[in-house]
Amino acid sequence: MLRFILRALASAIGFWIASRIHLLRVDTTVALIEGGLLLGIINALVRPILIVLTLPLTIITLGLFLFVVNVITLWLVTVFIHAIHIHGFGHLLLTVILLGVISWAASGLINRIIDRSR
Repeated sequence: MLRFILRALASAIGFWIASRIHLLRVDTTVALIEGGLLLGIINALVRPILIVLTLPLTIITLGLFLFVVNVITLWLVTVFIHAIHIHGFGHLLLTVILLGVISWAASGLINRIIDRSR
């Protein structure tokens, strides 16, 4: 549960950074938190199903189709949270890359901190 909350916070920070460099617009601070939580929920529940369903394409493209899965998950967040607006498909792609890098760095940091506390 702690890992989920920290990763959702990292996603919210990613949304904030993306809004600061004008890849997307977030209307409220609450939307940042909601976006991070919803992205975490979608990544935990919907993303594994999408990965299994698109496994043949992922294998054929040597894993590059996972990028499309990430785009779909971020797009779902913008569908459900109307206070997050992405300014076009190019900005959507750049936001996915940014959130991926932030998520990767945060996961490493979170795992290191939690493993040390045990």
